[in-house]
Amino acid sequence: MGPPRLLLLLLGCLASLLSPPGAAEFSPSLDSDFTFTLPAGRKECFYQPMRKEASLELEYQVLDGAGLDVDFHLLSPKGETLVFDERKSDGVHTVETEEGDYMFCFDNTFSTISEKVIFFELILDNMGEEGQDQEDWKKYVTGTDLLDMKLEDILESINSVKARLSKSVQIQTLLRAFEARDRNIQESNFDRVNFWSMVNLGVMVVVSAVQVYMLKSLFEDKRKSRT
Repeated sequence: MGPPRLLLLLLGCLASLLSPPGAAEFSPSLDSDFTFTLPAGRKECFYQPMRKEASLELEYQVLDGAGLDVDFHLLSPKGETLVFDERKSDGVHTVETEEGDYMFCFDNTFSTISEKVIFFELILDNMGEEGQDQEDWKKYVTGTDLLDMKLEDILESINSVKARLSKSVQIQTLLRAFEARDRNIQESNFDRVNFWSMVNLGVMVVVSAVQVYMLKSLFEDKRKSRT
């Protein structure tokens, strides 16, 4: 567990200890990431249940595979196509959602040989009853107790720190994905350079041998000696 995630856990525990019963907790925001291998000629789909008036942000990258491209589809609960990316290596899409299950698919059926390694991240906002929780929290702030006001300020600061740390963790995850893709490209280029270097070396050796043989044949004395 990295330092940012450990700090998020400690902040969560601190907020739960400071919050009175019924008080608002952290703003409901969820994020998750996943890396998988998509075989050649295959299509993989995933489902994400969403609430009404929430926000769904999805980012994907092709980390490895010939062409570094894939087809991407995002469908609404009614089956309507919201996003279609054809032969893209990466993409970022944000949609305001309605109640139901959203489906997103990665399609590699156009490739008959090469499998693809794909990374994607989901960020879900407004997945809870945040507005109602804030109204419930106001019941505990009567204006007669200064400690309650300070406690609300502390919770607001913790929420702000948690949001910034979550953003930092998200950026670090994306940077690791970019690094993995760049490393795969560099290793592929390295193998190609080595292969063609060996081919050129072999051609040069053959050409040199032919040239030596031809020069040698030019200076040979083909006259027969008579006795």
